[in-house]
Amino acid sequence: MPDPLQFNVVTLFPEWVKQLENFGIVGRGFRDNRLTLSTWNPRNYTDRRDGRVDDRPFGGGPGMVLQAGPLNRTLDAIAEHTHDQLRPVWLLTPDGERFDQRAADTLTAVGGVTLVCGRYQGIDQRFIDTRVDACVSVGDVVLSGGELPAMMIIDAVARLLPGVLGDPDSKSAESFRGGQLDAPHYTRPPDADVPRVLLSGDHAKIARWRQKQALGTTFLKRPDLFAQLALDANQVRLLNEYLAENPIESTELWDGNSQK
Repeated sequence: MPDPLQFNVVTLFPEWVKQLENFGIVGRGFRDNRLTLSTWNPRNYTDRRDGRVDDRPFGGGPGMVLQAGPLNRTLDAIAEHTHDQLRPVWLLTPDGERFDQRAADTLTAVGGVTLVCGRYQGIDQRFIDTRVDACVSVGDVVLSGGELPAMMIIDAVARLLPGVLGDPDSKSAESFRGGQLDAPHYTRPPDADVPRVLLSGDHAKIARWRQKQALGTTFLKRPDLFAQLALDANQVRLLNEYLAENPIESTELWDGNSQK
């Protein structure tokens, strides 16, 4: 078995993040030693008697700023604990590069990552300039801190590790594989709303239907993703079948060259 993927999370709320070890698919990954999680609280590395790690921003303005000192000492402690193997240090912040499925795939190939959870109005820029390898965002939204994004990243990466998912084929058929969204799913009881092809037992026809639905759904719901696809002749044909079967105002057939 390969060495477990190590996550170090710098957070003021370690008990919250550690809950990941107890639930669902990710919990299974921890129990099976596919990944490990260590949390590091900057309050344990402050030199202030009151235990605070924030202060008012120079120049005035609302909110407080996380100080560089406690964060630097926290990273030093992680490096000492891991024998200088800090691995990439990611700061979770709204102005970072968007985390996506490709980034999740990338993390599975490294030994681990250190995730720094922002809090308050921001983090002293001197820490970012000297200790952070990448600023990462999970979307165009402002949260109270980086804990939820950190947990999202751990979840996204954990399920890609060998042995974590119950069915190893599951991840190959999920959204964002091949740059597309997933096809719709149905289960019991069967009724008139379930596409007949799914009940046919014909696996070739089912696969074709799912590919068509995935292309059509991506075209309509995520034009940004669709614009990055390079469709072959069969995919163009499937997409046009989908558009003909699901007429929507102002939607024309796809010509294979430019988006309508």
